[in-house]
Amino acid sequence: MKRRHFLQASAAAVVPSVSSAQVAPVATRVIDTHTHFYDPTRAQGVPWPAAGSKLYRKVMPSDWRALALPLGVKETVIVEASPWVEDNQWILDLAVQEKCIVGFVGNLDPNDPDYAANLKRFAANPIFRGVRWRADWVKIADQKEAILAGAKALADHGLELDLNGPPEILPHAAALAAKVPDLRIVINHLGSSGDPQSLKPGWKENIKLVAAQKNVWMKVSALVEQVKGPEGQAPREVEYYLPILDHLWQCFGADRLIYGSNWPVSDRGASYDIVFGLVRDYFSSKGRDACESYFWKNSQAAYHWIER
Repeated sequence: MKRRHFLQASAAAVVPSVSSAQVAPVATRVIDTHTHFYDPTRAQGVPWPAAGSKLYRKVMPSDWRALALPLGVKETVIVEASPWVEDNQWILDLAVQEKCIVGFVGNLDPNDPDYAANLKRFAANPIFRGVRWRADWVKIADQKEAILAGAKALADHGLELDLNGPPEILPHAAALAAKVPDLRIVINHLGSSGDPQSLKPGWKENIKLVAAQKNVWMKVSALVEQVKGPEGQAPREVEYYLPILDHLWQCFGADRLIYGSNWPVSDRGASYDIVFGLVRDYFSSKGRDACESYFWKNSQAAYHWIER
């Protein structure tokens, strides 16, 4: 029996179906904790994505809902990719009308002299749940006082830190987590594992290292984008991704893995329904409690998103 068929059979007692072609109530709630919304048609344009790319188009919550709602995904936490300070406010203004947005991870540079003031300003809005930093900032956190102070400020405001970067960042993330134990840290995009069948050097060892810090969560996002091959044609069989998923499960367990799609960037690997179906298949095989934890409870613990 193929591994995918085994996973589907073992999940049959938990959910009616785990086929990606049919919606299955894997959990009572699903929070997609990694979406991007932006509007290149604004007068000021956008700093990302680049003009001419397939991502360079107006992407709004209504576009995401059209894909997510049929799968039972009704709420999201946005992660800001733009470094422009006022784009944080743009998303917060958008959230006033868009009740599907239960949280927002902003983008602020801890090296900016106005970082503390900007953080205080945005933290006053309950939708604002944290910030995402670049990998190179975390690498020098033990050398630059402003960065460590920026991390402590996040903890003081009850906010979290999203981190995105190569596997080499993970030891630095572990060190930061140890230095600021009150700070909740969410590693984005599998810790940049690489293709499941050709993992990046050091990824497995560094995952174990960062997972040892209990204030660190792992976002199972960008799964299909890691695959080498033609754009939009990532494998649809869950067994292809087991070298990543099994290792993360072993290291982080049921309580510190979080669902995120990385839409619309995820379209580079596969469509939204395929992205969702892969993790639905995998976590369904772990039982109903694991699904409840992965699809929404763990994200509440990490992000402290709000009820709308």
